[in-house]
Amino acid sequence: MRETHRPRETAGDSGSGLPQHRPGRAFVHDSGVSGSGTPHRSDGRPPHTPRGARRPGPAGHPGTTPPVPGWPASLFLGSLLALFALITWQVAADGPLLRLDERVGESLFRRGPAGLTQLFSDLGGVPVALPVLVGAMAYALWRGARRLPVYAALTMAAVPALVIPLKVATARQGPLTEAVNYYPSGHTATAAVAYGASALLLLAVARPAWLRAWVPPAAAVLLTAATGVGLVLHGYHWPLDVLASWCLGPVLLAPLWWVSRGARLRSGEPRATR
Repeated sequence: MRETHRPRETAGDSGSGLPQHRPGRAFVHDSGVSGSGTPHRSDGRPPHTPRGARRPGPAGHPGTTPPVPGWPASLFLGSLLALFALITWQVAADGPLLRLDERVGESLFRRGPAGLTQLFSDLGGVPVALPVLVGAMAYALWRGARRLPVYAALTMAAVPALVIPLKVATARQGPLTEAVNYYPSGHTATAAVAYGASALLLLAVARPAWLRAWVPPAAAVLLTAATGVGLVLHGYHWPLDVLASWCLGPVLLAPLWWVSRGARLRSGEPRATR
């Protein structure tokens, strides 16, 4: 069988082997008006577009993925998870930390005005916390956000999906009662996620001029803290029940924070509206 030999190309050949200019490429290496030879983009952007300045595509998809959380945020969330795991282990194993928790709790129960501690405790109830989140979701939808309210609803739905099995598995007896299934505190987790998700939604969209950027997160922290303090002082929960839910709240909110932060960076920090 005869082999067909391909002709060798030499340096002096001027055939079709030279690269041809292809229209429609992102970069064209034509020299500018000044003949400097600096590459230009066919879409008008500078050669090195910053990642945060990339525009979304025609279908509204982002030009870049949301930023990955840095090591401080990862370290913070990891520390909360480790503390939550430690508390859960002590509750399940009836460890020495539980004895300390009971002594501290017994010294705090029934302290403070009963009406005020009851009011603080009710901040974590579904009839109070859920309407706040629904209002923030409706406002975000009105401001043009479509996906963030869905993520916020899924985050809220994760609270009973995680807390209820933990309550049943640990079966911790509550203070001042013979009933069980008190760990972790469902009211505290509900407050942390409902108010925290509301704050993240308000930070991701245009806000009224009077609503400063620090107000939503500060309000979420204060409301969540007040809920936990009220539950302990009124005698509804042991301190570790509340502390565990304080650790759990930011972990559940982390995906929503990540998505909302990416949305803010892609569109620029939302400014206050008049």
